[in-house]
Amino acid sequence: MNDWEGRLVRLRAVETADWQIHYEWNKDTEAARSSYYIPFPSSIESVKQWVEKEATNPQTNDVFNFQIETLAGEMVGGINTHTCSPRDGTFSFGLAVLSQHQRKGYASEAVIILLRHFFEERRYQKVTSGAYSFNDASTRLHERLGFQLEGRIRRMKYTRGQYFDELVFGMTVEEFREKYGDYFN
Repeated sequence: MNDWEGRLVRLRAVETADWQIHYEWNKDTEAARSSYYIPFPSSIESVKQWVEKEATNPQTNDVFNFQIETLAGEMVGGINTHTCSPRDGTFSFGLAVLSQHQRKGYASEAVIILLRHFFEERRYQKVTSGAYSFNDASTRLHERLGFQLEGRIRRMKYTRGQYFDELVFGMTVEEFREKYGDYFN
């Protein structure tokens, strides 16, 4: 058994060959808007440098960028951990799936694989994740996965000429075990 693999997808490190996918992905401004902000256009060279850095970057403080790929080896998205506090047992994650691969269960399984590792191997006890109030798909994903809406931070995102709230979702290790204890059996 591979802890980084589920029924649909596996999580893996960034490889230097991924630069072309990231270069094309950077052109998807709608996906960027939903995740963070719309950046200025990237050059091929800057994307190659970013991918090279990620591919050779040592993992520190449990912060890591994973690629999500199907079991057949096609990259469909990415999931990253951040704001990791081993002392408090808390961490956060960000997630993005390429538009042509959405609504196939890949995001859900990637989150479950990640949470299983952080809860069962790294001793974390709580995860939080944010979604912007205009991102209905992300809100539904968190709700479907069993996350609880823990808060709303008003007017944290400016896009399309208006302000939007940030929704904060959370899940404890006990809630995860109750819902997904036998998922991989």
